[in-house]
Order: sequence, then C-alpha cells, then structure tokens
Amino acid sequence: MKWFLQTLTASLGLKLIMALSGLCFCLFLIVHTFGNLTIYGGQAMFISYAEHLHALGLLLTAAEWGLVILAAIHIVTGLTLFVQNLLARPVRYKVNRRAGGRTIGSATMPYTGLLLLVFIIIHLLDFHFVDKSHTTIFDIVRAAFNSPVYIGLYMAGVLLAAVHISHGLWSAFQTLGANHIKYMPTIRVFSIGLALAIGVGLGLLPIYISISA
Repeated sequence: MKWFLQTLTASLGLKLIMALSGLCFCLFLIVHTFGNLTIYGGQAMFISYAEHLHALGLLLTAAEWGLVILAAIHIVTGLTLFVQNLLARPVRYKVNRRAGGRTIGSATMPYTGLLLLVFIIIHLLDFHFVDKSHTTIFDIVRAAFNSPVYIGLYMAGVLLAAVHISHGLWSAFQTLGANHIKYMPTIRVFSIGLALAIGVGLGLLPIYISISA
C-alpha cells in the first residue's frame, strides 16, 4: 500500500491521475455537447432532452457528485504538477522558443484550466443552480443569451475549453503510453478536430438563439 501511495504522489503518478481524470472530462464534454446541440432542433427537443436527463434521478445525482470529485482531483493534481515544474526550474528561460511541438494549448494549460474553472462556476450558477419551478430550461438559456455580455463570456469560455482540449486530450494519451510515431499524429489530429467541433458547436449556440428568439 505504501509503494502505491508513493507512486501516486510521484510525478509520474500525478501525470497518470491528470490524464485519466482529463479523459473522463473529455468524455463528459462530448456527451454534454451532444445534449446541448438539441437546441438546434428547437425548444421542444431541448426541453425533452432536459426532462429525460433529470428523469435519471439518483443516477444523475451520482454522476454530478462524481464530476465534482473528479474536478477536485484534476485541479489539485494540476496545480501540484505546475508548482513542481516551477520549483524544478526557478529561473525562466531567457528565450521562449516554440520547439518540440510547443503549441498555444500546451503553453497555456494551467491558465486556461483556472479560467475554465471560473467560467464553469458562473455557468453552473446561471443554468444549474436556478429556480426552474415557474419556467423551462430553454427560457432560462434564452434569457441568458439576451445579454451581449453573457454571450461574449460564454463564447470566451467555449474557446478556452477548445484550446485546453486541443492539447490536453492527446497529452493524456501520450501519458498513458500511446506515444508512438504511428499513432500520435492521428491522436493529435483527432484532439484538434474534437476541440474545433466542440468550439464551433457550442460557440454558435448563443448566436443561433439570439437570431431565432
């Protein structure tokens, strides 16, 4: 048991935890995106999707608590790795070169992650922790996207998620051992493609709702 705990708290163990929890969130985001895309099918389709989701009852509650626990693990692990990297290299390089496959996603992972956390909290307060007794979730969404400020905030949050995923997904596979010249290019293309699909699919929602309202 001691060696297991030592492995988990070592750098490699933390990266494995980060990779697995990150993959879980990618899977959740894919499902969440497909659900939200029902808005494009109209009010009735989106409300039906929301009702079927809430009909899951305890399963939905368990899934939500599971996501909260995963989020806590992912955040704490990410911050720990970030601090470890800073302590291992206290003096920053004088020249910041984009070498070795360095991308915007990889260079900004800690920062996009923290900004995403802020966006998710705001998003939950606006859509999840609201009184739905005298309205529908579609009306709540439509009212939120009547504000140009919130439209800008939402689109910025989706962009952050896309940038975070574009590096995080293929990096997770790399950590789990898929770092092979035969597979990594395909995984990288898939990661970027998924990030674009989520970014475009969710990012255009407020514009669509504003136009169709």
